[in-house]
Amino acid sequence: QVQLVESGGGSVQAGGSLRLSCVASVDTYSSKCMKWFRQAPGKEREGVAAIDSNDVTSYTDSVKGRFTISRDNAKNTLYLQMNSVKPEDTALYYCAAARLDYLRSYTCFSFRRADAFYWGQGTQVTVSS
Repeated sequence: QVQLVESGGGSVQAGGSLRLSCVASVDTYSSKCMKWFRQAPGKEREGVAAIDSNDVTSYTDSVKGRFTISRDNAKNTLYLQMNSVKPEDTALYYCAAARLDYLRSYTCFSFRRADAFYWGQGTQVTVSS
């Protein structure tokens, strides 16, 4: 059984920083492409960043230069360092693990279907102006 547990969300002022974490209980974690999604109220879920088994990363344009995705395979943990946050970053952030092993980051970043991933429960990020 795959479990993903996010933490680190909270409230922060614009320009501040947060670091999200996601602990994954999944076999072959090191071979998984891991991804962060977010969903703001009234908006569709969007991919934020992805990292593959070779540590190659992909980002949506709106967070490039501000967010950094990383992973620690020894701890089965995924991170999202969020710097210079903006009010438009306010959303529920989800950690996801690709069901298929060894997907390249640009491939799993392009995947949108929910059934292509295992999902965490989400952690709320609220950025005030």
